[in-house]
Amino acid sequence: GKDVVQFAKAVEISHPTIDGKVCKAGSSKKYGKESETGGLTCGVGSSTGADGAVANGALKEFRRFVLEVDGNKHWPITRGSTDKDVSNAEKVAGELTKLTPEEKTIVA
Repeated sequence: GKDVVQFAKAVEISHPTIDGKVCKAGSSKKYGKESETGGLTCGVGSSTGADGAVANGALKEFRRFVLEVDGNKHWPITRGSTDKDVSNAEKVAGELTKLTPEEKTIVA
C-alpha cells in the first residue's frame, strides 16, 4: 500500500497530465465514501464522496481519499461495506495499460 501511495505522489508531482488519466472517476463521481458503491474503487467513484473530494478526480484523489485512509486498508483489495473485495491493484494496472507507449515509459 505504501509503495503505490509513493508512486501516485510521484506521478502527481512530476506528470500531472498522466495523473489525470489514471483512476479517473466517472462523470461527477468522487472518491472516499465507504457507504456508497464505487466510492473506494479506482476509476469508479460515487455520487457524494468524502468531504473535500473533487468530482471527476483521478489518481491524486484516489490516493488521498482511498489509499491513504485507514492505514492503506483498501489496497490491494477494497475493504469497504459496498466495494468489498474489489481488486484496486487490478484496476490501477488496467488503467496503466491504457496509457500511450510514451506515458508508460515515463511512469515505468
